[in-house]
Amino acid sequence: MDPISPLEQTLHAARALVLADLVAGEVAEADVVSLVEDSVTQRRWWVEQWPDGADYVAGLVAQDVQDALLERYGRWPLCPVCGSGDPHALDVEPELGPDPHWVCHKAGVKVAAVGALGRAAGGTPSS
Repeated sequence: MDPISPLEQTLHAARALVLADLVAGEVAEADVVSLVEDSVTQRRWWVEQWPDGADYVAGLVAQDVQDALLERYGRWPLCPVCGSGDPHALDVEPELGPDPHWVCHKAGVKVAAVGALGRAAGGTPSS
């Protein structure tokens, strides 16, 4: 069996992180998972063109899925930090950089790393 290429490892890791956040938010339905797959397909081409961008793929997939969900269903992920006021979505920072996190601009805090929303929302860490 051939080893998995670094590109495929990066894409699989990004997929897993975003899926973990979708599961934590209880929105990992089949059509939503398809949005993740669509993003991974597009980002595969992107990182093939710019290999130095591999560290940015997880944040970009998270943003792609967030944008697609906004168009179809509404804001995601909703902020678990702010208990009052209008519900609002978290944002990914940095927009293009390594080590992406979900942040609440209203409260001015990092909520969780991409892939760790379950822990931030009081869920159990995934294994």
